[in-house]
Amino acid sequence: MRQPWIHNAKSDFWWILSPSFIILLIIFLFQKQIEALQSENNFYVWLFLIVFVDVSHVYSTLFKTYFVKKEVQSRKLLYYGLPIFSFVFCVILYQFGSLVFWSVLALIAVFHFIRQQYGFMRLYARFEPNDFHKKIDEITIYSATIYPMLYWFAKPRNFTWFVENEFQWMGKLPNYIPFITIVYFIVIGIWLLKTIIVYLKFKEFNIPKNAVIIGTLLSWYFGIVYFNNDLIFTLLNVISHGVPYMALVYLKEIKQKSDEDLMWLKIFKKGFGVLFFLIFLFSIAFSEEFFWEILDWKEHVSFLDFEISSFLMMIVVPLLAMPQLTHYLLDGFIWKRKK
Repeated sequence: MRQPWIHNAKSDFWWILSPSFIILLIIFLFQKQIEALQSENNFYVWLFLIVFVDVSHVYSTLFKTYFVKKEVQSRKLLYYGLPIFSFVFCVILYQFGSLVFWSVLALIAVFHFIRQQYGFMRLYARFEPNDFHKKIDEITIYSATIYPMLYWFAKPRNFTWFVENEFQWMGKLPNYIPFITIVYFIVIGIWLLKTIIVYLKFKEFNIPKNAVIIGTLLSWYFGIVYFNNDLIFTLLNVISHGVPYMALVYLKEIKQKSDEDLMWLKIFKKGFGVLFFLIFLFSIAFSEEFFWEILDWKEHVSFLDFEISSFLMMIVVPLLAMPQLTHYLLDGFIWKRKK
């Protein structure tokens, strides 16, 4: 069958499909060292995982949205309205307290992460008919992400999405773990059986689509359910999400476009373009995290210490959170295929 690569087999394999598998392999090989590294609260771990990957992937959205003049002009209300909505929403939400604010943002982030895995699966299934087989794939990719989160809600873990106790209110639900665990493994079994039957009957095996499904099953299960370690969760969660996203943006929005379409963005395409692309994203990401550190978190940057009033915090925190929330919301629109 024709394999639905986004760019080509090599690029897709290394930058979109393999991160979850590679990180999981590293975790199994060096689990003790990783757990020891976690206990040290390493500045460079935070710098690489949170700043250079997680926050950077948020700003890579610019290359598909605000840096594309035609795109902005075609949907002005969306691109100008969403940041304003995000800021106002954050300001209102923050009035209910810091814990409520971060709990709601965490749930939105979880939904965003789940939808990205679904989006990659659909992208790699774009040549397949919308039949019963695709429905099984969709149910499986959602099960791969929703089950670990439901497990987390019922059994608090030794890690957080944003802040401590962000999902504590979910712990008051009845013990549903035994039931959803049975459903989870039944879904996986049905998907495996379907995949085997399709291959035996039609000699078809969609390599990238199935790699996304398997990678999602492994990274979410081991990152949240099997292991109970902050750094292991962050490694699997951040790298499996951020690296493929940045790769997708670069391959589709820069590498595959003509110089005429790119206009000034063509500087990111030729020569050391990918390096300039990454440096640009890292610079913006570090700037944002620097302000978070000196104004709010105060965990990794200590040479500057600003004390601001609680009133100003009601403006500062929503302002700093606005790019992230805008990214979450925009992602629900910008990757939809135009009919």
